[in-house]
Amino acid sequence: MCLLLAIFVLLGPRAVIFFWWLVEPARWQVTFQSAFVPIIGLLFLPWTTIMYVLVFPGGIEGLDWLWLGIGLAVDIASYGSSAWTNRDQAATYTNYDGV
Repeated sequence: MCLLLAIFVLLGPRAVIFFWWLVEPARWQVTFQSAFVPIIGLLFLPWTTIMYVLVFPGGIEGLDWLWLGIGLAVDIASYGSSAWTNRDQAATYTNYDGV
């Protein structure tokens, strides 16, 4: 189990979503009424989608909002960190015209 968790950490949240959906499709069906929202979540907010599926079956109340906020913060941080690491490439960009 520990090795499986390490593999998912390396592969990322999209692999976790895919595997969890394969293992426990009933939970996903209870959480989402259509396939549109989880697909959008898979593409744009994977950590928030994982947290939502984790806390939804009992209803979202109390500290569940904290978990959703943490998932959203991790998603925003991942997008921000990729922009931060690519900042040097944008500074050295030049056109082919030499401008």
